[in-house]
Amino acid sequence: MNKDLKVLSLVGLANRAGKVKSGEFSVEKSIKTGKSRLVIVASDCSDKTKKKFIDSCSFYMVPIEIVGTKIDLGKALGKEYRGSISIEDDNFAKLVLQHIN
Repeated sequence: MNKDLKVLSLVGLANRAGKVKSGEFSVEKSIKTGKSRLVIVASDCSDKTKKKFIDSCSFYMVPIEIVGTKIDLGKALGKEYRGSISIEDDNFAKLVLQHIN
């Protein structure tokens, strides 16, 4: 759980820097336009949503991770619920991936 907390803190920092898109439509657009460097999907999202993002990220060669819950992701961004987020900065994406792995 400590690892997830560090990851969510980094996501919050990236959000304050303006390098995060959240919500299904915005994340999908970020992936398709080539801006996304990392996609994070909440573990309690539906299987259909997870499959959609896994397939899309696979096609566009964007790393994807499943971390936390919708409430956790929302709190990290200072919002209510978020099922998916896209980090659009190489350095933040690398930092988050280091803490996940």
